[in-house]
Amino acid sequence: MTQSAIEITGLTKTYKGGRHEPVKHALKGIDLDIPAGSIFGLLGPNGAGKSTMINIMAGLVTKTSGNVRIWGFDQDTNPRQSRAAIGVMPQELNLDPFFTPRGALEVQAGLYGVPRAQRQSDEILEMIGLSDKAEAYARTLSGGMRRRLLLGKALVHAPRVLVLDEPTAGVDIELRQMLWTNIRKLNAEQGMTIILTTHYLEEAEEMCDQIAIINQGSLVVCDSTANLLGKMDAKCMMIDPSEPPSSLPQAPGIEVERRPDGTLALSYHARQTTAEDVLRAVREAGISIRDVKTEQADLEDVFLNLTRST
Repeated sequence: MTQSAIEITGLTKTYKGGRHEPVKHALKGIDLDIPAGSIFGLLGPNGAGKSTMINIMAGLVTKTSGNVRIWGFDQDTNPRQSRAAIGVMPQELNLDPFFTPRGALEVQAGLYGVPRAQRQSDEILEMIGLSDKAEAYARTLSGGMRRRLLLGKALVHAPRVLVLDEPTAGVDIELRQMLWTNIRKLNAEQGMTIILTTHYLEEAEEMCDQIAIINQGSLVVCDSTANLLGKMDAKCMMIDPSEPPSSLPQAPGIEVERRPDGTLALSYHARQTTAEDVLRAVREAGISIRDVKTEQADLEDVFLNLTRST
């Protein structure tokens, strides 16, 4: 097995502007290495270049320059093999309304050259929970069912890499849980590499081993989820005083806010101030503590901080 599922080097994509419009740079020399067997998050604000990158990987958009290798196959020299190694679940519900789910899977498998004897349409239908709708026209399916079918279509050729573009946008909790159960199973049992784009940052924080953030066509950061969260050392200690304090704690590096419920929120940076420093300031202010807990930055904090600074 190759160590890298996706290798991207110097990837650029430009679009010509109109007569009086400048050239648009959708991607600006992206270098990215996605480990095989990982669940990888690709994040960025709207218009950052995520969809352009996905469409280039899927062979739907022609890059301007750079190199893309999928499961070891160079897109330029081995386009058929590289395309067969990747499956994409798009954000848009682009289904033929007159196909049944089984028919849609069979046609998709045929397009990828999967022999009839090797097709697993029924197994896929069972996995995505559409066995009882196998012969229903796609136009009669609910939005959630159509999204499940998009996942099924992406899996018909048993790709080594699966790209999920905003897979849970606008879906209910039940479908979201079903989707992530299947994704974890594909990753754990088949070693399938999963690439996820999502606007639900708590989803990326929970699911992804590594995360890349792009903004305005450039790669801002690529690191493990744990390291990204560790780079934001802002913490907040929540103090529930036994009785309302007459004065607030004061110490260098500590900001104090009295909440409407009487809780004291003491914000500090772990690299400069320790939890013991905070507790000492509380004791010196004569405050008796009923309860205490700490909060730290989540992925949303990291995302906003990095995209705001680019």
